[in-house]
Amino acid sequence: MSPHEAWLFCQSLSGARLLPDEYRNNPGSVLWAMEYGRALGLDVVTTITTIHVIKGKPTQSADLMLSRAREAGHKVRIRQESGQCTVSIWRSDDPDFENTITWTYDDAVTAGLCEIRNNRPYSRSQKGERQNWEKYPRAMLRARAIAECVRAACPEVLHGAIYTAEELGARVDDAGLPMDAEVHQLHRVEPNQTDQWSTPAPQTAAQGRDYLHEAHAATDAATVRQIWQEAKADAATPEYLEQIAEVGKKKAAAEVTATPADDDTVEAEIVPDQPADEHAAAEAELRQFAAQVGLDDIDRDAEGALGVPLSEAKADSIRALLGQLRGHAA
Repeated sequence: MSPHEAWLFCQSLSGARLLPDEYRNNPGSVLWAMEYGRALGLDVVTTITTIHVIKGKPTQSADLMLSRAREAGHKVRIRQESGQCTVSIWRSDDPDFENTITWTYDDAVTAGLCEIRNNRPYSRSQKGERQNWEKYPRAMLRARAIAECVRAACPEVLHGAIYTAEELGARVDDAGLPMDAEVHQLHRVEPNQTDQWSTPAPQTAAQGRDYLHEAHAATDAATVRQIWQEAKADAATPEYLEQIAEVGKKKAAAEVTATPADDDTVEAEIVPDQPADEHAAAEAELRQFAAQVGLDDIDRDAEGALGVPLSEAKADSIRALLGQLRGHAA
């Protein structure tokens, strides 16, 4: 595909509801994943379902690490016993040496992943919900042992994605896939300490910007719209963009309802309302373009960019947004 065709493909694919949260409605992230998978020799579907970006770093599932080690010609053996899992790898260029890693419940306790109660792993959220080290202890031991052994024995097969999602702090399911769109560093929750899973910290970009804080500090809705655009270009999650958009809506509403005090004198230019047909024409043109490039939720995207619903936006603002979208698609 040409660069333009690849971008249109990623825009269309990003609207699929079956995608993992970090890729949904983020065509830039889909394009990055597609290129990263191409470098690994993976097809798009395999890449999207097994490569996840956690805190700006690519991660692989333990099963993908295992398959890549075997595809490279290395022999792998997994021995699972009660309370432990041992993974051994014999490299194809050094078949006489056994690289061995064993993970036990004691290792999980040392890493702060669980506790041992009644000779079984115990891991609960602040709300008392059972976590994966309690629900799927065998699968979690297996994933940890595979990841550590592949890193030690044949790191060249990982192409930079040397960790699993859980190792970088993501809550994962029994297959090792991230369960949250926003992922934060996992650590033991001490008394009087806030549980990060129940009250996530604000997301910031890889460069360290806190767009949501900037939006709250902005003096007007127009500035918030610019911040929203920059956050979207930096591949912020849809949930994070919605939070910024909510700030923009509140500031826009405040600007509309603000009235001067009785003793203030304000000089203002009276501008007639925009003709209804001009607004309708601008909206129709935007919707037609959105349909052509596969923007399935243009109402939400436009509201996030403009700070107000599409039906309330000015025709000039709609056309300015259309110009930006056309520039990105070109």
